Amino acid sequence: MRLNQNTLLLGKKVVLVPYTSEHVPRYHEWMKSEELQHLTASEPLSLEQEYAMQRSWREDADKCTFIVLDAEKWQAQPGATEESCMVGDVNLFLTDLQDPTLGEIEVMILGTGWVGVGTSLLAPLSSPLLDLTKFEAKIGQGNEPSIRMFQKLHFEQVAVSSIFQEVTLRLTMSECEHQWLLEQTSHVEEKPYRDGSAEPC
Repeated sequence: MRLNQNTLLLGKKVVLVPYTSEHVPRYHEWMKSEELQHLTASEPLSLEQEYAMQRSWREDADKCTFIVLDAEKWQAQPGATEESCMVGDVNLFLTDLQDPTLGEIEVMILGTGWVGVGTSLLAPLSSPLLDLTKFEAKIGQGNEPSIRMFQKLHFEQVAVSSIFQEVTLRLTMSECEHQWLLEQTSHVEEKPYRDGSAEPC
C-alpha cells in the first residue's frame, strides 16, 4: 500500500517496515512451512509468485503490510540486512465494501521471546490516515496463542465458523479504546523509511 511505503514504526522490541522485494526470499522460506500455511490459511507459492504478490500488495489501495523486525538485532548490528532481522508481519486489509470503516488485521510472529510486543504491532491501527473505527481478526480455532494475544489487546469474540474452523474477534474503536491504544503505542516512534525514498520498481 502506497500509504505506508515510506513509514517505519520503531518500538522497543520490534520495528515495523514496509514489505519490499528485499524481504521476499525470507518470507518465501517461511511460507514453505506446512504449519504456517495451516495457521495462516495460505497456499504455497513459487518464489516468482511471491515477488508478484509483493508488487501487487505494494500498489493495492486496500492493503497495508508491514514486515516485523527484531529491533535489538536491527539496531545492534551495523550493516545488518532487514531480511536477516525479520520475525513476522502485520497485514491490514480494507476490503469490506459495505463498511469502509472496518479493517481486517492479521499478525504473524515467528519464534519465542516476543511476549509484550502486541501493542507495538497495533501501532498502524492508530494512524489517522486509515480512518477506521473497527478492526477484525479471523483466527483458526486451534491457534490459541493468537486468540489470547488479541483478547489481551481488547478484541472480543463476535463469531465462530465451524465450516472454516475460525473465530472472529473485533475491536470497536470507541473514544475510550482509542485513548487506550494511543497510550499503549506511545513508545512507538514513526520515522521516514529509508529517508522517504520509494522502492525502485
